[in-house]
Formats: sequence, C-alpha cells, structure tokens
Amino acid sequence: MKTTIKILNKSLLASSIAMLLSSGMALAKSEDFHKLYQDNCASCHGSDHGGYLAPALNSSTLKGRSPTALRTIVMTGSFDTLMPPFYGKLDDDQIRGVIKHLQETPKQPNPAWTIDDMKKSLKVYVKDESTLPAKPTYQIDDKFENLIGVAARGKYGRGEGSKAVFINSATHQQVGEIATGTAAHIIEFNPANPRWAYVKTDTAEIFKVDLYSMQAVRSIKTGWNGPGIGVSRDGKYIMAGSFVPHNAVILNADTLEPLKTFELEGTDPDGKHVSSDSGMIIGTPYADIFAIALENAGQVWVIDLNKEGFPVTRIEKVGRHLHDAFLTHGGKKLMIASYDDSIVAAIDLEKREIIKKLDAGCVPHVGGGSAVKVDGRTLGFGTNFGDCDKTVVSVWDLDKMEVVKQVPVSGGTESPAAHASAPYVAVDIISKDRRARTVQLIDKKTLEVVKTLDVGGHAYFPEYSADGKFLYISAGYSGDEVVVYDSNTLQKVATVPMESPAGIFSRGRVKYMTRGLSPDEMEQSK
Repeated sequence: MKTTIKILNKSLLASSIAMLLSSGMALAKSEDFHKLYQDNCASCHGSDHGGYLAPALNSSTLKGRSPTALRTIVMTGSFDTLMPPFYGKLDDDQIRGVIKHLQETPKQPNPAWTIDDMKKSLKVYVKDESTLPAKPTYQIDDKFENLIGVAARGKYGRGEGSKAVFINSATHQQVGEIATGTAAHIIEFNPANPRWAYVKTDTAEIFKVDLYSMQAVRSIKTGWNGPGIGVSRDGKYIMAGSFVPHNAVILNADTLEPLKTFELEGTDPDGKHVSSDSGMIIGTPYADIFAIALENAGQVWVIDLNKEGFPVTRIEKVGRHLHDAFLTHGGKKLMIASYDDSIVAAIDLEKREIIKKLDAGCVPHVGGGSAVKVDGRTLGFGTNFGDCDKTVVSVWDLDKMEVVKQVPVSGGTESPAAHASAPYVAVDIISKDRRARTVQLIDKKTLEVVKTLDVGGHAYFPEYSADGKFLYISAGYSGDEVVVYDSNTLQKVATVPMESPAGIFSRGRVKYMTRGLSPDEMEQSK
C-alpha cells in the first residue's frame, strides 16, 4: 500500500468496513456494490480499492480473513477508530453481502480523471462575486489573523457532519461553516487576499470559500482522492495533486479553471521507472514556484509559474516514500520526510538541489512542520508516524543541518505545533490505546516533555492561534469537539463541538509560514 496508513493499516481495518456500509442500502448486484463503494468508501480506501487514508479493501488484503470476524467488527465497532457500531442500522443480510463483495473484488486499475473531466466538474455557486460583502459579516480582527479553520470529517466521512468549520480564536466562537459533502481534509488561505480560502476534501473536490460571507462560491473535482494542495505566494495559482489518478493540476485560483496537468512518473532511487502518488504540494514566499513530492518516485519537482508552460525541474533520489514537508529560511529550504529511509531531506529550492539528509527516526513525519528560535539557533521538530521500538521527536539545527536531539515521547506522533510566543512544542500521540487521547508538550529550551494533556477523544493536529495565546486540539472519535487550552497555563478554556474534527489550520500560517517562527525570525533565518 502506498500511503501513510500502509504502516498503520491494521489498526484501521474497522473503519474500512464502517465507511463502506455507511449508506445502509440493500444492494444485491456486483455493479451496485461497486457504486456503493465509490460513493461511500473510496474517499478513504481509494477508488482503486488500493487504500488511501484507511486500508486497502480487496480480495488480496482480506484474503484469509474470517467473514464472521469482519461481520462482528461491523456490528460492534472498534475503539479509537472511525468505526461506530452498526448493530440495528444495517440488517444481517446487508452486512454479509458487502463483506462477500469486498473479499471477491481485486485491486482495480488506476481510474483516469482528465483535464476535461475537471472542467466538466466545475461548479459556480456565486456568478457575480462583486455582490459579495465588502467586509466580514461577523466579529473578527481587522487583519483577519484570528481565524482558524477546522476540517471536520463527519461520523462516516460524508454527509451533514462533513464540513469546514471556521472559528474566531479570540473568542472561541464558531463564525461559519462550509458543507463539503465528503470529509474535508486541508484548508489553505490565499496569502494575497484575506477573503479567500480553499478547502480540499478526501474525494479531491476543491471549494473556493469567501471568508467574508462564509459561503462557497465555486468548486471543482481534481481527481478521485488525494490531499495535496498549495497556493502560490501571489494568490494567482493553486496546485492540487492526487493519489488516484497519478497526476497533479495547476488551477487559476480565482476561477478554479484547470490550466495544466502533470503526469507524476519518474525513476525512483532504485532505478525503477514508476507512476507515483502526489505527496506534499507547497508554495513559498521566496519565489513564484510550487514544489511537489512524488511519493513513490522519490523525487521533488519544482514548477516555475512565471515561465511559459510551467516548466519542471526534477530533483531526484530524495528518498523512498516521500510525504509531508515544511519550509524554513525564508521559504528557500524545504524539509521533506522520507518514510522508508528514516530520514528528512533538506532541499535548497533556490539552487534546486539536496543539501543534506538528516536522521529522523522510525517512519519520519513532519506534518505541517514546526520550527523555533532558541538561543540563536533555528530548531526544527519532526514526528515519527509509526509503531516503532523507539518513539521520539527529532530535533534538528536547521542552520547547521544537524541532529540536536531525539526527545523520547510516549508513542508515535503525527503533527508538531509551535509558536514564537508559546513556551511549548505540542505533539499528538498516535497509538492503538488510550495514549491516542493525549498530546505531549515539549519545553522549547530544555527539549524535554514537561506535560501530557488528555483531551477526551482521539487527539489530532494541535495548532496555536495566530497570537500564540491558545492551543487548539481536535478531540475526534469519542470526543467530537475541538478543545482549547491556554498556551502558558495549559488549562482548558473552551470547547467547540463538531463531528470527527481533524486538521486545524490557522490563517496565521500565511504570516508565519513555518509554525513557531515569527516574521522577524523568518527574515533572520534567511
């Protein structure tokens, strides 16, 4: 399996079946079951049955599994996964039929989604954007920095609970929400115009959102599934990538019109020519470029936006199974995790070459990235997304590009969060037990864990408010709320209810770029 959950898929098998059965429809024909899968499950398990955020569901991955055991999981649910009990919602014949269909269906060929398909999927909800309000219709600061967006998945990864929820982090009050139909995954803010945001779902729909009126004005489907999305520094372009199919596209950020597609393929570090998933996509404030990771090819491509045809520079042999990345040094350096090599590669985007490969522990993962300035050093923090013998958070000196320390933590970790005005780096713990409810706080100066917070549900994606006063954490699964803590006292100050909240995105990211560094510190790091 090609995705992050390749490493952890056993613990998520229950959610695989849950998503499949969410509609409760009684279907009998194989083609009907195929449609049921595409409509309800492919967003998490892949349109090709090959896996995505959750495990692959096909005749190979389910070979030898007891239908009775799978039926039990569906009926009772599974602790600390997205899988709720379905006893009473579906009858026994429905459960048996769906399980039989999955165990007989092989992984499918990668389905296409062309630029013509994208153009046909474009929807316009507000034809005349000049009719939109000239300022926000709710209470928010003048600079709009206090806005925080939360990607709410919804109980079944679709339906009424699937939305992007926006919160004023000064008051902790919800100020708007955008229905997305399927699970929202990533929220990006336009760096050149504060009124626009872009929400991408697990099914690769992108919504252009007017933050002043809190409504979607346009949408487009750019693939079957895949989370990658970035916005250029001038706010003119969006780039979106897919796991299925293996391509990426540049869009006009204003109209969402697709401008050019890229087939993601190349020679991997072992000399094999492969077709590849899209990993991270990122714009940078230092230049009019996008950087995109080819997960399976182990390459990073740099796309020039000011040159005709959007030409590509290929940086090869970066690592095996690339994924998340973050920027530092004024956006000139890219730190990208390579799962299978246990390294984080530093790339010079200006020279378009690899600087160094740093030890990063077992199955490295950097999330949205975090860096802090301590005693004149720029320190970067990287998490480890895996069930490893030694669970640590890696700390690097990003000026010298060397390992400073590996901080022991209580389990695998996913997304570090930091802020220049907050004393702690927060990391969410991922595990198969109650540790998954916790976030650990690392003191920026001592580089030691000093506090563990139990948020009441599966802890996801900590994020500081733009001013650093508050720490927002998603409490998913049994929690179903976003929990807010005072950044200094670590006392709980508020909760915001929603169905299965996941990623949290402060609009302050546009200003800070790298979470944990102030704009002044970003300038000093150049």
